[in-house]
Amino acid sequence: MKPFGKLFPVMILALATLLATSVSAQTTSSVANAAVVNAAQPQVTFAKEVAPILQAKCQDCHHAGGMAPMSLVTYEETRPWAAAMKQRVETRMMPPWHLDKTVGIQKFQNDLSLSDEQIATIVRWANEGAPLGNPKDMPAAKQWPTEGGWQLAKQFGQPDIVVDSGTYTMAAHGQDVWWKPLTDLPITEPRWVRAVEIRPATPDGRRIMHHVLARLQQDEPDLRKTLFTGNDADSNGPGMLMEWAIGKNYDIYRPNTGKLLLPGSHIWWELHLHSVGQEITSHAQLAIYLYPKGQEPKYRTYLMSYTANPTVDGQLSLDIPPNTVKMTEGFHVLKQPAILENFQPHMHLRGKAMSMEAILPDGSTRMLSYVDHFNFAWMTNYIYADDAAPELPAGTILHITAWHDNTVNNPNNPDPNQWVGWGERTVDEMSHAWVNVTFITDEDYQSYVAKQKSQVASAAPAR
Repeated sequence: MKPFGKLFPVMILALATLLATSVSAQTTSSVANAAVVNAAQPQVTFAKEVAPILQAKCQDCHHAGGMAPMSLVTYEETRPWAAAMKQRVETRMMPPWHLDKTVGIQKFQNDLSLSDEQIATIVRWANEGAPLGNPKDMPAAKQWPTEGGWQLAKQFGQPDIVVDSGTYTMAAHGQDVWWKPLTDLPITEPRWVRAVEIRPATPDGRRIMHHVLARLQQDEPDLRKTLFTGNDADSNGPGMLMEWAIGKNYDIYRPNTGKLLLPGSHIWWELHLHSVGQEITSHAQLAIYLYPKGQEPKYRTYLMSYTANPTVDGQLSLDIPPNTVKMTEGFHVLKQPAILENFQPHMHLRGKAMSMEAILPDGSTRMLSYVDHFNFAWMTNYIYADDAAPELPAGTILHITAWHDNTVNNPNNPDPNQWVGWGERTVDEMSHAWVNVTFITDEDYQSYVAKQKSQVASAAPAR
Protein backbone atom coordinates (compact mmCIF):
# COMPACT_ATOMS: atom_id res chain seq x y z
CA MET A 1 0.00 0.00 0.00
CA LYS A 2 2.96 2.35 0.59
CA PRO A 3 4.03 2.70 -3.08
CA PHE A 4 0.35 3.20 -4.07
CA GLY A 5 0.05 5.91 -1.42
CA LYS A 6 3.00 7.81 -2.94
CA LEU A 7 1.58 7.49 -6.44
CA PHE A 8 -1.98 8.47 -5.48
CA PRO A 9 -1.49 12.28 -5.68
CA VAL A 10 0.26 11.88 -9.05
CA MET A 11 -2.59 9.73 -10.36
CA ILE A 12 -5.16 12.29 -9.18
CA LEU A 13 -3.26 15.13 -10.85
CA ALA A 14 -3.00 13.19 -14.12
CA LEU A 15 -6.67 12.29 -14.05
CA ALA A 16 -7.65 15.89 -13.28
CA THR A 17 -5.52 17.14 -16.18
CA LEU A 18 -7.08 14.60 -18.53
CA LEU A 19 -10.60 15.53 -17.41
CA ALA A 20 -9.89 19.24 -17.68
CA THR A 21 -8.55 18.79 -21.22
CA SER A 22 -11.55 16.70 -22.18
CA VAL A 23 -14.04 19.16 -20.66
CA SER A 24 -12.23 22.09 -22.27
CA ALA A 25 -12.41 20.39 -25.66
CA GLN A 26 -16.07 19.56 -25.20
CA THR A 27 -16.83 23.12 -24.06
CA THR A 28 -14.98 24.61 -27.04
CA SER A 29 -16.83 22.25 -29.36
CA SER A 30 -20.20 23.10 -27.74
CA VAL A 31 -19.55 26.83 -27.98
CA ALA A 32 -18.53 26.45 -31.61
CA ASN A 33 -21.63 24.43 -32.40
CA ALA A 34 -23.83 26.95 -30.59
CA ALA A 35 -22.20 29.76 -32.53
CA VAL A 36 -23.00 27.99 -35.81
CA VAL A 37 -26.62 27.44 -34.76
CA ASN A 38 -27.09 30.97 -33.42
CA ALA A 39 -25.45 32.52 -36.46
CA ALA A 40 -28.42 31.32 -38.49
CA GLN A 41 -30.92 32.86 -36.03
CA PRO A 42 -31.56 36.49 -35.13
CA GLN A 43 -30.23 37.59 -31.76
CA VAL A 44 -32.63 37.29 -28.83
CA THR A 45 -33.00 40.65 -27.07
CA PHE A 46 -34.60 41.81 -23.87
CA ALA A 47 -36.66 44.53 -25.52
CA LYS A 48 -38.23 42.43 -28.27
CA GLU A 49 -38.43 38.84 -26.98
CA VAL A 50 -37.78 38.63 -23.23
CA ALA A 51 -39.72 41.59 -21.82
CA PRO A 52 -43.10 40.37 -23.21
CA ILE A 53 -42.55 36.99 -21.51
CA LEU A 54 -41.72 38.63 -18.20
CA GLN A 55 -44.80 40.84 -18.44
CA ALA A 56 -47.07 37.89 -19.12
CA LYS A 57 -45.65 35.40 -16.64
CA CYS A 58 -43.38 37.00 -14.04
CA GLN A 59 -44.00 40.66 -13.29
CA ASP A 60 -47.18 40.16 -11.26
CA CYS A 61 -44.80 39.21 -8.45
CA HIS A 62 -41.53 40.70 -9.76
CA HIS A 63 -42.24 44.45 -9.65
CA ALA A 64 -41.46 47.15 -7.10
CA GLY A 65 -43.69 46.51 -4.10
CA GLY A 66 -44.54 42.97 -5.24
CA MET A 67 -43.99 39.85 -3.18
CA ALA A 68 -40.82 38.79 -5.04
CA PRO A 69 -37.39 39.83 -3.73
CA MET A 70 -36.39 41.61 -6.96
CA SER A 71 -38.06 43.53 -9.78
CA LEU A 72 -37.84 42.24 -13.36
CA VAL A 73 -39.52 45.18 -15.07
CA THR A 74 -36.71 47.21 -16.64
CA TYR A 75 -33.62 45.96 -18.44
CA GLU A 76 -31.37 47.51 -15.80
CA GLU A 77 -33.21 45.62 -13.05
CA THR A 78 -33.28 42.32 -14.95
CA ARG A 79 -29.80 42.09 -16.51
CA PRO A 80 -27.96 41.14 -13.25
CA TRP A 81 -30.31 38.16 -12.82
CA ALA A 82 -29.88 36.70 -16.32
CA ALA A 83 -27.86 33.64 -15.24
CA ALA A 84 -30.17 32.93 -12.29
CA MET A 85 -33.23 33.28 -14.54
CA LYS A 86 -31.75 30.77 -16.97
CA GLN A 87 -31.19 28.23 -14.19
CA ARG A 88 -34.65 28.72 -12.69
CA VAL A 89 -36.58 28.38 -15.94
CA GLU A 90 -34.51 25.45 -17.24
CA THR A 91 -35.28 23.51 -14.06
CA ARG A 92 -38.90 24.81 -14.06
CA MET A 93 -38.46 26.18 -10.55
CA MET A 94 -39.91 29.44 -11.82
CA PRO A 95 -42.56 30.54 -12.47
CA PRO A 96 -44.21 28.51 -9.66
CA TRP A 97 -46.30 26.04 -11.67
CA HIS A 98 -45.79 22.55 -10.30
CA LEU A 99 -48.28 20.62 -12.41
CA ASP A 100 -47.33 17.58 -14.49
CA LYS A 101 -47.89 18.75 -18.07
CA THR A 102 -48.17 15.24 -19.48
CA VAL A 103 -51.45 14.17 -17.81
CA GLY A 104 -54.82 15.61 -16.89
CA ILE A 105 -56.41 18.95 -17.72
CA GLN A 106 -53.99 21.46 -19.20
CA LYS A 107 -56.11 24.58 -19.79
CA PHE A 108 -56.22 27.11 -16.97
CA GLN A 109 -57.38 30.67 -16.43
CA ASN A 110 -54.23 31.55 -14.50
CA ASP A 111 -51.52 29.51 -16.24
CA LEU A 112 -48.15 30.93 -15.15
CA SER A 113 -46.06 28.23 -16.75
CA LEU A 114 -43.63 28.87 -19.58
CA SER A 115 -43.83 27.02 -22.87
CA ASP A 116 -40.76 25.17 -24.14
CA GLU A 117 -40.32 27.97 -26.68
CA GLN A 118 -40.40 30.67 -23.98
CA ILE A 119 -37.85 28.77 -21.89
CA ALA A 120 -35.58 28.40 -24.92
CA THR A 121 -35.87 32.14 -25.57
CA ILE A 122 -34.77 33.11 -22.05
CA VAL A 123 -31.93 30.55 -22.13
CA ARG A 124 -30.67 31.85 -25.49
CA TRP A 125 -30.85 35.43 -24.26
CA ALA A 126 -28.72 34.58 -21.21
CA ASN A 127 -26.27 32.52 -23.27
CA GLU A 128 -25.83 35.36 -25.78
CA GLY A 129 -24.85 37.87 -23.10
CA ALA A 130 -28.33 39.15 -22.22
CA PRO A 131 -28.42 42.04 -24.73
CA LEU A 132 -30.92 44.90 -24.48
CA GLY A 133 -31.61 45.26 -28.19
CA ASN A 134 -33.49 48.25 -29.59
CA PRO A 135 -35.29 50.12 -26.78
CA LYS A 136 -38.01 51.02 -29.29
CA ASP A 137 -39.01 47.32 -29.31
CA MET A 138 -39.98 47.42 -25.62
CA PRO A 139 -43.69 46.81 -24.95
CA ALA A 140 -45.62 49.43 -23.02
CA ALA A 141 -45.05 49.05 -19.29
CA LYS A 142 -47.73 47.29 -17.25
CA GLN A 143 -49.66 49.23 -14.65
CA TRP A 144 -49.73 47.85 -11.11
CA PRO A 145 -52.26 48.48 -8.35
CA THR A 146 -51.24 51.34 -6.11
CA GLU A 147 -50.09 50.47 -2.60
CA GLY A 148 -53.13 48.97 -0.96
CA GLY A 149 -54.84 48.33 -4.31
CA TRP A 150 -56.73 45.16 -5.22
CA GLN A 151 -55.78 42.83 -8.07
CA LEU A 152 -59.40 42.26 -9.11
CA ALA A 153 -60.14 46.00 -9.31
CA LYS A 154 -59.01 46.07 -12.96
CA GLN A 155 -61.74 43.51 -13.76
CA PHE A 156 -64.56 44.40 -11.37
CA GLY A 157 -63.74 47.89 -10.12
CA GLN A 158 -63.39 48.60 -6.43
CA PRO A 159 -64.79 45.93 -4.07
CA ASP A 160 -68.29 46.35 -2.72
CA ILE A 161 -67.25 45.28 0.78
CA VAL A 162 -63.83 45.22 2.49
CA VAL A 163 -63.62 43.24 5.74
CA ASP A 164 -60.67 43.64 8.12
CA SER A 165 -59.46 41.03 10.58
CA GLY A 166 -58.06 43.59 13.01
CA THR A 167 -54.38 43.71 13.93
CA TYR A 168 -52.28 41.10 15.70
CA THR A 169 -48.71 41.42 16.95
CA MET A 170 -46.60 38.31 16.34
CA ALA A 171 -43.63 37.89 18.67
CA ALA A 172 -40.16 37.70 17.19
CA HIS A 173 -39.72 34.17 18.54
CA GLY A 174 -42.20 31.54 19.65
CA GLN A 175 -44.63 28.84 18.62
CA ASP A 176 -47.06 29.16 15.72
CA VAL A 177 -50.27 31.09 16.47
CA TRP A 178 -53.78 30.56 15.09
CA TRP A 179 -55.69 33.79 15.55
CA LYS A 180 -59.45 33.51 15.02
CA PRO A 181 -61.31 36.83 15.32
CA LEU A 182 -64.94 37.34 14.25
CA THR A 183 -65.98 40.23 11.98
CA ASP A 184 -69.53 41.33 11.14
CA LEU A 185 -70.56 41.66 7.48
CA PRO A 186 -72.50 44.85 6.67
CA ILE A 187 -75.33 43.01 4.87
CA THR A 188 -78.97 44.12 5.30
CA GLU A 189 -80.46 41.94 2.55
CA PRO A 190 -79.44 38.72 0.77
CA ARG A 191 -76.62 39.37 -1.72
CA TRP A 192 -74.69 37.07 -4.05
CA VAL A 193 -70.89 37.07 -4.34
CA ARG A 194 -69.16 36.78 -7.72
CA ALA A 195 -65.52 37.10 -6.58
CA VAL A 196 -63.41 37.36 -3.42
CA GLU A 197 -59.83 38.41 -2.76
CA ILE A 198 -57.71 38.14 0.40
CA ARG A 199 -54.39 39.79 1.16
CA PRO A 200 -52.07 40.47 4.08
CA ALA A 201 -52.53 44.21 4.52
CA THR A 202 -48.79 44.96 4.79
CA PRO A 203 -45.61 43.60 3.16
CA ASP A 204 -44.40 42.48 6.59
CA GLY A 205 -47.68 40.64 7.06
CA ARG A 206 -46.74 38.30 4.19
CA ARG A 207 -43.68 37.27 6.18
CA ILE A 208 -45.64 35.99 9.18
CA MET A 209 -48.84 34.67 7.54
CA HIS A 210 -48.69 31.03 6.52
CA HIS A 211 -52.34 31.10 5.46
CA VAL A 212 -55.56 33.03 6.03
CA LEU A 213 -59.03 31.43 6.10
CA ALA A 214 -62.28 33.37 5.78
CA ARG A 215 -65.17 31.19 6.96
CA LEU A 216 -68.71 32.40 6.33
CA GLN A 217 -71.06 32.01 9.31
CA GLN A 218 -74.77 32.71 8.98
CA ASP A 219 -78.09 31.18 10.01
CA GLU A 220 -79.59 29.10 7.23
CA PRO A 221 -80.63 25.50 6.63
CA ASP A 222 -77.61 23.23 6.37
CA LEU A 223 -77.65 21.95 2.79
CA ARG A 224 -74.48 19.93 3.01
CA LYS A 225 -76.05 16.65 4.00
CA THR A 226 -78.11 16.73 0.80
CA LEU A 227 -75.01 17.38 -1.31
CA PHE A 228 -72.14 15.51 0.33
CA THR A 229 -71.48 12.12 1.89
CA GLY A 230 -69.34 10.93 4.79
CA ASN A 231 -67.11 13.46 6.53
CA ASP A 232 -67.75 15.99 3.73
CA ALA A 233 -71.29 16.45 5.10
CA ASP A 234 -70.18 17.15 8.67
CA SER A 235 -69.29 20.84 8.24
CA ASN A 236 -72.00 23.20 9.46
CA GLY A 237 -73.39 26.13 7.50
CA PRO A 238 -72.23 27.58 4.20
CA GLY A 239 -68.54 26.87 4.81
CA MET A 240 -65.49 28.67 3.51
CA LEU A 241 -65.50 31.84 1.45
CA MET A 242 -61.81 31.58 0.62
CA GLU A 243 -58.35 30.50 1.73
CA TRP A 244 -55.33 32.72 1.08
CA ALA A 245 -51.75 31.43 0.85
CA ILE A 246 -48.65 32.39 -1.11
CA GLY A 247 -49.63 31.70 -4.72
CA LYS A 248 -53.40 32.04 -4.17
CA ASN A 249 -54.90 35.52 -3.93
CA TYR A 250 -58.47 35.38 -5.23
CA ASP A 251 -61.41 33.28 -6.44
CA ILE A 252 -63.66 34.30 -9.35
CA TYR A 253 -66.86 32.32 -9.66
CA ARG A 254 -68.01 31.32 -13.12
CA PRO A 255 -70.95 33.09 -14.79
CA ASN A 256 -74.27 32.21 -13.14
CA THR A 257 -72.55 30.82 -10.03
CA GLY A 258 -71.62 32.39 -6.71
CA LYS A 259 -71.91 32.38 -2.92
CA LEU A 260 -74.79 33.77 -0.87
CA LEU A 261 -74.48 36.28 1.99
CA LEU A 262 -77.38 36.75 4.40
CA PRO A 263 -78.15 39.54 6.91
CA GLY A 264 -76.46 38.96 10.24
CA SER A 265 -73.59 36.97 8.70
CA HIS A 266 -70.01 37.01 10.00
CA ILE A 267 -66.52 36.20 8.80
CA TRP A 268 -64.72 33.86 11.20
CA TRP A 269 -61.07 34.40 10.41
CA GLU A 270 -58.18 32.03 10.90
CA LEU A 271 -54.74 33.57 10.54
CA HIS A 272 -51.93 31.02 10.88
CA LEU A 273 -48.95 33.10 12.02
CA HIS A 274 -45.32 32.13 12.58
CA SER A 275 -42.38 34.04 14.03
CA VAL A 276 -39.60 35.32 11.76
CA GLY A 277 -37.12 36.77 14.26
CA GLN A 278 -38.78 40.21 14.27
CA GLU A 279 -41.85 41.46 16.11
CA ILE A 280 -44.45 42.30 13.45
CA THR A 281 -47.93 43.78 13.74
CA SER A 282 -50.21 43.26 10.77
CA HIS A 283 -53.69 42.23 9.66
CA ALA A 284 -55.56 40.61 6.78
CA GLN A 285 -58.25 42.04 4.53
CA LEU A 286 -61.03 40.43 2.51
CA ALA A 287 -62.50 42.12 -0.58
CA ILE A 288 -65.97 40.99 -1.67
CA TYR A 289 -67.32 41.70 -5.15
CA LEU A 290 -71.11 41.36 -5.39
CA TYR A 291 -73.51 40.67 -8.23
CA PRO A 292 -75.77 43.69 -8.93
CA LYS A 293 -78.83 43.93 -6.69
CA GLY A 294 -81.59 41.66 -7.90
CA GLN A 295 -79.26 39.48 -9.95
CA GLU A 296 -79.20 35.95 -8.57
CA PRO A 297 -76.95 33.28 -10.09
CA LYS A 298 -78.49 29.91 -10.78
CA TYR A 299 -75.96 27.87 -8.81
CA ARG A 300 -74.13 28.05 -5.51
CA THR A 301 -70.45 27.17 -5.21
CA TYR A 302 -68.90 25.40 -2.18
CA LEU A 303 -65.21 25.51 -1.30
CA MET A 304 -64.41 21.95 -0.20
CA SER A 305 -61.41 20.52 1.60
CA TYR A 306 -61.11 17.07 0.00
CA THR A 307 -58.68 15.09 2.12
CA ALA A 308 -56.19 12.42 1.18
CA ASN A 309 -56.08 11.44 4.86
CA PRO A 310 -57.76 8.46 6.47
CA THR A 311 -60.03 9.27 9.41
CA VAL A 312 -59.99 7.43 12.73
CA ASP A 313 -63.07 7.89 14.94
CA GLY A 314 -63.99 10.94 12.91
CA GLN A 315 -60.54 12.56 13.31
CA LEU A 316 -58.08 13.14 10.49
CA SER A 317 -55.05 10.91 10.79
CA LEU A 318 -51.59 10.71 9.21
CA ASP A 319 -48.81 8.27 10.03
CA ILE A 320 -45.52 9.14 8.27
CA PRO A 321 -42.60 7.08 9.64
CA PRO A 322 -39.05 8.44 9.64
CA ASN A 323 -37.02 8.13 6.42
CA THR A 324 -39.94 7.06 4.24
CA VAL A 325 -42.04 8.28 1.34
CA LYS A 326 -45.66 7.75 2.39
CA MET A 327 -48.71 7.58 0.12
CA THR A 328 -52.22 8.26 1.50
CA GLU A 329 -55.58 8.56 -0.23
CA GLY A 330 -59.15 9.68 0.31
CA PHE A 331 -62.46 9.12 -1.53
CA HIS A 332 -65.33 11.62 -1.84
CA VAL A 333 -68.71 10.99 -3.49
CA LEU A 334 -70.63 13.61 -5.49
CA LYS A 335 -74.35 13.14 -4.75
CA GLN A 336 -75.35 15.45 -7.62
CA PRO A 337 -73.75 16.38 -10.97
CA ALA A 338 -71.06 18.97 -10.40
CA ILE A 339 -68.50 21.25 -12.02
CA LEU A 340 -65.05 21.34 -10.41
CA GLU A 341 -63.65 24.85 -10.67
CA ASN A 342 -60.04 24.37 -9.56
CA PHE A 343 -57.43 22.18 -7.88
CA GLN A 344 -55.22 23.46 -5.07
CA PRO A 345 -53.10 20.93 -3.18
CA HIS A 346 -52.31 21.74 0.45
CA MET A 347 -49.51 20.01 2.34
CA HIS A 348 -46.62 21.15 4.50
CA LEU A 349 -42.84 20.71 4.45
CA ARG A 350 -42.86 16.99 3.60
CA GLY A 351 -45.38 17.41 0.76
CA LYS A 352 -44.14 15.79 -2.45
CA ALA A 353 -47.06 15.28 -4.84
CA MET A 354 -50.87 15.16 -5.05
CA SER A 355 -53.37 14.01 -7.65
CA MET A 356 -57.12 14.35 -8.16
CA GLU A 357 -58.79 11.57 -10.14
CA ALA A 358 -62.46 11.03 -11.00
CA ILE A 359 -63.84 7.49 -10.72
CA LEU A 360 -67.00 7.59 -12.83
CA PRO A 361 -70.17 5.58 -12.15
CA ASP A 362 -69.40 3.28 -15.08
CA GLY A 363 -66.10 2.30 -13.42
CA SER A 364 -63.85 4.27 -15.76
CA THR A 365 -61.30 6.72 -14.35
CA ARG A 366 -60.16 10.13 -15.45
CA MET A 367 -57.04 11.85 -14.15
CA LEU A 368 -58.00 15.48 -13.61
CA SER A 369 -54.79 17.01 -12.23
CA TYR A 370 -51.46 15.84 -10.87
CA VAL A 371 -48.97 18.11 -9.11
CA ASP A 372 -45.81 16.06 -9.31
CA HIS A 373 -43.36 18.44 -7.60
CA PHE A 374 -45.28 20.19 -4.84
CA ASN A 375 -43.48 23.14 -3.25
CA PHE A 376 -44.56 24.23 0.23
CA ALA A 377 -43.42 27.81 -0.49
CA TRP A 378 -46.11 28.14 -3.20
CA MET A 379 -49.72 27.08 -2.57
CA THR A 380 -50.54 27.50 -6.24
CA ASN A 381 -54.22 27.40 -7.18
CA TYR A 382 -54.85 25.81 -10.58
CA ILE A 383 -58.07 27.41 -11.90
CA TYR A 384 -59.54 25.46 -14.81
CA ALA A 385 -60.45 27.35 -17.98
CA ASP A 386 -64.20 27.67 -18.59
CA ASP A 387 -64.15 25.16 -21.45
CA ALA A 388 -61.91 22.72 -19.54
CA ALA A 389 -63.50 22.60 -16.07
CA PRO A 390 -64.66 18.99 -15.58
CA GLU A 391 -68.41 18.39 -15.38
CA LEU A 392 -69.04 15.10 -13.60
CA PRO A 393 -72.16 12.97 -13.13
CA ALA A 394 -73.83 12.15 -9.82
CA GLY A 395 -72.16 9.19 -8.15
CA THR A 396 -68.65 10.18 -9.25
CA ILE A 397 -65.98 9.43 -6.64
CA LEU A 398 -63.17 11.97 -6.32
CA HIS A 399 -59.98 10.09 -5.49
CA ILE A 400 -57.35 12.32 -3.84
CA THR A 401 -53.87 10.79 -3.48
CA ALA A 402 -50.99 12.44 -1.62
CA TRP A 403 -47.30 11.60 -1.25
CA HIS A 404 -45.11 12.88 1.60
CA ASP A 405 -41.31 12.67 1.43
CA ASN A 406 -39.88 12.31 4.93
CA THR A 407 -36.34 11.50 3.77
CA VAL A 408 -33.03 13.29 3.33
CA ASN A 409 -33.87 13.67 -0.38
CA ASN A 410 -36.42 16.35 0.54
CA PRO A 411 -34.52 19.66 0.93
CA ASN A 412 -37.43 21.19 2.89
CA ASN A 413 -37.51 18.39 5.47
CA PRO A 414 -36.46 19.74 8.88
CA ASP A 415 -35.64 16.28 10.28
CA PRO A 416 -36.09 13.00 8.35
CA ASN A 417 -35.51 11.02 11.54
CA GLN A 418 -38.74 12.29 13.11
CA TRP A 419 -42.15 10.62 12.90
CA VAL A 420 -44.74 13.04 11.48
CA GLY A 421 -48.50 13.06 12.07
CA TRP A 422 -51.49 15.20 11.15
CA GLY A 423 -51.49 18.67 12.67
CA GLU A 424 -51.87 22.36 11.97
CA ARG A 425 -48.30 23.43 12.75
CA THR A 426 -45.92 23.87 9.84
CA VAL A 427 -43.75 21.04 11.23
CA ASP A 428 -46.81 18.75 11.26
CA GLU A 429 -48.49 17.56 8.08
CA MET A 430 -51.74 17.80 6.15
CA SER A 431 -52.97 16.44 2.84
CA HIS A 432 -56.06 17.91 1.29
CA ALA A 433 -57.12 19.63 -1.92
CA TRP A 434 -59.09 22.86 -1.88
CA VAL A 435 -61.72 22.53 -4.61
CA ASN A 436 -64.56 24.90 -5.49
CA VAL A 437 -67.52 22.65 -6.35
CA THR A 438 -70.62 23.89 -8.17
CA PHE A 439 -73.53 21.45 -8.19
CA ILE A 440 -75.78 21.53 -11.27
CA THR A 441 -79.04 19.88 -12.32
CA ASP A 442 -79.32 16.56 -14.13
CA GLU A 443 -80.76 18.46 -17.11
CA ASP A 444 -77.72 20.74 -17.32
CA TYR A 445 -75.40 17.76 -17.07
CA GLN A 446 -77.23 15.94 -19.88
CA SER A 447 -76.96 19.08 -22.03
CA TYR A 448 -73.22 19.10 -21.35
CA VAL A 449 -72.93 15.42 -22.38
CA ALA A 450 -74.88 16.07 -25.59
CA LYS A 451 -72.64 19.04 -26.42
CA GLN A 452 -69.52 16.95 -25.87
CA LYS A 453 -70.83 14.22 -28.18
CA SER A 454 -71.65 16.81 -30.83
CA GLN A 455 -68.15 18.27 -30.66
CA VAL A 456 -66.57 14.82 -30.96
CA ALA A 457 -68.79 13.99 -33.96
CA SER A 458 -68.00 17.27 -35.73
CA ALA A 459 -64.28 16.74 -35.17
CA ALA A 460 -64.35 13.22 -36.68
CA PRO A 461 -62.86 12.96 -40.19
CA ALA A 462 -65.34 12.58 -43.03
CA ARG A 463 -65.52 9.13 -44.63
